[in-house]
Amino acid sequence: MLIGEVARRSGVSARMLRHYESLGLLRPSGRTGSGYREYSGEDIRRIFHIESLRSLGLSLREIGRALDDPGFTPSALVDDLIRQTRERIAAETDLLTRLRRIDATEPAGWEDVLQAVAVLQALGSKSPAARQRAALSAGDEVPVEALVEAVLRETEPNVAGALRWALARSGADGTALLAKGLDSPVAAVRERAVRSLAELAGDEPTTHLRDALAHPDVVVRGHAALALGTRGVADAIPVLIDMIVDGRNDTDAADALSVLASDTATADRIADGLVNRLGTDTSTSTGTGTGTGTAQPLPEVGGTAGHSTHGTAEAPARVRLTQSLADIPGDTASRALIELSRDTDRAVAVTATYLLRLRDAH
Repeated sequence: MLIGEVARRSGVSARMLRHYESLGLLRPSGRTGSGYREYSGEDIRRIFHIESLRSLGLSLREIGRALDDPGFTPSALVDDLIRQTRERIAAETDLLTRLRRIDATEPAGWEDVLQAVAVLQALGSKSPAARQRAALSAGDEVPVEALVEAVLRETEPNVAGALRWALARSGADGTALLAKGLDSPVAAVRERAVRSLAELAGDEPTTHLRDALAHPDVVVRGHAALALGTRGVADAIPVLIDMIVDGRNDTDAADALSVLASDTATADRIADGLVNRLGTDTSTSTGTGTGTGTAQPLPEVGGTAGHSTHGTAEAPARVRLTQSLADIPGDTASRALIELSRDTDRAVAVTATYLLRLRDAH
């Protein structure tokens, strides 16, 4: 079979067949009397073998080894091809993502495109300073998806703060994307997601923060509770009390409880929760903040996130709980402090006595 017929039947051009021959990959079995290349059935099979291996991404040199080296084993080469293919797919995916993000900015001209490319490249820079500058200068040319992705992967605290600021300032709705970060298998990503949600205003971020109060990650619960406390959401009270008991950001948790205790009902609810975790029975205590009055039993409150029952807290936790009553107004907190001033734990008693004096002074 002559070269023209081989090219027609195999789909490989005559020029490429000559190239294969020049590389030693393919040698026609014979020649006609006129000197034309003549290919046998075995030659045709080799052409198809070459094309099959090319379709897997092998170079022509690798194909030659595969076909002619009896000791050649394909496993290592196939593994390498898999790695190269994954790298190529990742690079193409990254390119597609960048193109979509640039398209989302609806650039009016090439200057807009170049500006978007510059900011996106800076956000992915290895230099924390460059990333921070990009975050602080980010404008409408940065899609919210890029900001959220940068926030969730950022490890430098200062850069992360700048990115959260940029995201909140952008006015774009990245809430749903951040909420997905709460389900990340990486603890650090979950924390970045909840901290970013905490800096976004509006009903939707608040809703996600409420849901996060039941999150299995104690760090996520804590950040959500602190943020909700500043927003006046009383649902955060049980988690805030848990934080005081566990000694996790307990000062911030106590501050959040004092903010929430803005009305009598909520203040009494907070005091009840603190007393319940103290394991103190105030039903026999008398008086109000001044030490006079009649006995008033405190109602029981339900369990809090991460705790199925309420027993007496450990000594350090009881001191923290007592301290947390300092800025909780109302008779319930006052009666609890009176009872605690007679506590068998001297540290608790001294703390409660001191707080009572402060309350009397005011």
